[in-house]
Amino acid sequence: MTYPIRITGSKVVLREFSIRDVEDVLAIIGDDKVTRWLSFDSRDRDQAIAMIEGTLERAQQEPRTEYYLAVAKHGDDHVIGFARIGYAGVKAGKLGYAIAAEEWGRGYATDAARTLTTYAFTELGLHRISAAIGPENAASIAMVEQLGFTREGVLRDHVYTNGAWRDSVLYSVLSHEWG
Repeated sequence: MTYPIRITGSKVVLREFSIRDVEDVLAIIGDDKVTRWLSFDSRDRDQAIAMIEGTLERAQQEPRTEYYLAVAKHGDDHVIGFARIGYAGVKAGKLGYAIAAEEWGRGYATDAARTLTTYAFTELGLHRISAAIGPENAASIAMVEQLGFTREGVLRDHVYTNGAWRDSVLYSVLSHEWG
């Protein structure tokens, strides 16, 4: 599929980022409550702009190797999160996602992850999607398990964030297991 992409889920719309999204993005990636669970530390406004610009550049590459999309609620174009699938090997992708802290617990991350994973299997032809999650992130672990991902094991000292190495629990789902 060609740039730009817009995918509709049951609760959210996944769309390409725009430089107009910088304040919404900063509210997510600049919030320690959110980045505590991510693979990077909180970022400032300049870093938020650089993130969006990099995302837009990579979205136009041929072939496209990353789908880093803004998450917005139906009927409201404000960014409340992001969802990403980056290619990782042959017909494989890595799933990542984050939702603004004030929107937690409403099913937006679940719908974004489900919608993007479905897209990756049906439209991109991927065979395997993995997600690496911090072991203390019980909400995210419960979410991927609810979606049908299988725990594979622990990646030791997988990411360096918040001044320390952190393990990740690796989950995956295969195309024939999805749906």
